[in-house]
Amino acid sequence: MNRELIEQYAAGADVPAKSIVGLERADLVAFPVPGTWSIQQIILHLMDSDLIGADRMKRIAAEERPTLVGYNETAFGNRLGYEHLSARDAAEIFRLNRLMTAEILRRLPESAFSRVGQHTERGEVTLEQLLAGYVQHVDHHLVFIRDKRKRLGKPL
Repeated sequence: MNRELIEQYAAGADVPAKSIVGLERADLVAFPVPGTWSIQQIILHLMDSDLIGADRMKRIAAEERPTLVGYNETAFGNRLGYEHLSARDAAEIFRLNRLMTAEILRRLPESAFSRVGQHTERGEVTLEQLLAGYVQHVDHHLVFIRDKRKRLGKPL
C-alpha cells in the first residue's frame, strides 16, 4: 500500500470549497453546458459521494467482507433537492469528512488496505482500491467545474 494515497486523499479536502470561490448563487445553479449538472449539483454530489465513500472504507476496515451498496447518483441529484441546499455548507461537510476519514486511514495497519468488501455493482473491492478511486473522483469533477466556470466567464 502506498500511504501517499492517504495524503492525496486528505489534500483533496479543500478542493470543492476552493472551486466555488467567487461564485454567486446564480453561477452555482446555472447550466452553462446544457444537459449536464450545475456546479451546485457537482458540489453536492461530491459531498454525498464522499460521505458514502467514507462509510464504505470504514466498513471494510472494521467489518468482515461487508456489502457495499451501490447508489444512483442521478436520482440523488434529481430527487434530493440539491438546488435548495448550500454548496458552501456541502463543501465544508466534504472537507471535515475527508480530514476525519484520512486520520482514521493513517492509523490503520498496512494489512487493512488489502481487506475487501463486496460492492453490489462492481464486485469485490479492496480498501486501497476504494481510496484510490475517491482520490481520483475529486479531480475528475474539478475538470467539469473549471469548464463551467470558464463558460460563465469566471475561470478558476
